[in-house]
Amino acid sequence: DVEGYDDMVMLRDIDLESHCEHHMVAILGKVHIAYMPVERVVGISKLARVIEIFAKRLQTQETMTAQIVDCIQRVLEPAGVALLVDAKHQCMTTRGIKKPDVATITTRFTGVFANDPRMEARFLAMINN
Repeated sequence: DVEGYDDMVMLRDIDLESHCEHHMVAILGKVHIAYMPVERVVGISKLARVIEIFAKRLQTQETMTAQIVDCIQRVLEPAGVALLVDAKHQCMTTRGIKKPDVATITTRFTGVFANDPRMEARFLAMINN
């Protein structure tokens, strides 16, 4: 417990702007992140900043998802991290196949979110709340 707080910390609907390494076009969407603190908490703007830093790189959404979670896990050493990225890739929406309503969803769960299906379900339910 961190100064009396012993539950998940969650940020939802963080705007995402990134670029695909394959086509160098925009990836636009939302990121939802939570962690279960053990000894350390961080200012909530820092979580958004970590997402922003990784989003600046040319990469796949899958790689970015893994890197964000790995960074939070390594630095904060929480009991677990949960992340969901819901984004539209302009390589799908404006060129090639031109499917404007297709969203790509990637997730990554560590610790309690990976080991306890109730925690994963709670995180996913809070996204839609």
